[in-house]
Amino acid sequence: MIISGLISDSKQVIFDFNSNSDISAWSVVDDVVMGGESQGNFKLNEIGNGLYFGKVSLENNGGFSSLRFRFSEKDISNYSKIILKIKGDGKDYQFRVKDDYLNRYSYISSFSTNKDWQLIEISLSKMYPAFRGRKLNMSKFSSKVIEEIAFLIGNKRNESFKIEIDKIYLEE
Repeated sequence: MIISGLISDSKQVIFDFNSNSDISAWSVVDDVVMGGESQGNFKLNEIGNGLYFGKVSLENNGGFSSLRFRFSEKDISNYSKIILKIKGDGKDYQFRVKDDYLNRYSYISSFSTNKDWQLIEISLSKMYPAFRGRKLNMSKFSSKVIEEIAFLIGNKRNESFKIEIDKIYLEE
């Protein structure tokens, strides 16, 4: 369930997972779109958190899996960062945003996980634009809206992955 109201004066929830969450707007996009063989999956786990898991394969020039969530334009002009409440697997991931879902490029921030619950803080103004793994010669993120968020794993190695997501929210 998407909660678009404020949870405090300084926070706004993008997605708060629970056992009743409708995850139909979340989609996995793997390198199979380019002939690769990676396989990502997404479901609610037994306690209602989002569970993104699978295997990245370098076969056939592959090497990535992504999980995307598209939504109606969200005004973020009062916020400077996105907070991810996650439990990872010790691997590195990217968090991505788009201010217009039709853009082919995304704004990216990389983060590392450990095997404990973490609050990952992503500064919006430090996110850089990239397309298909290449940084673009454009300004860093400065938009006042977002329409899509995504997680991506692509560490240039064959590996399984698993990340549990509890909540994603904006903060001042």
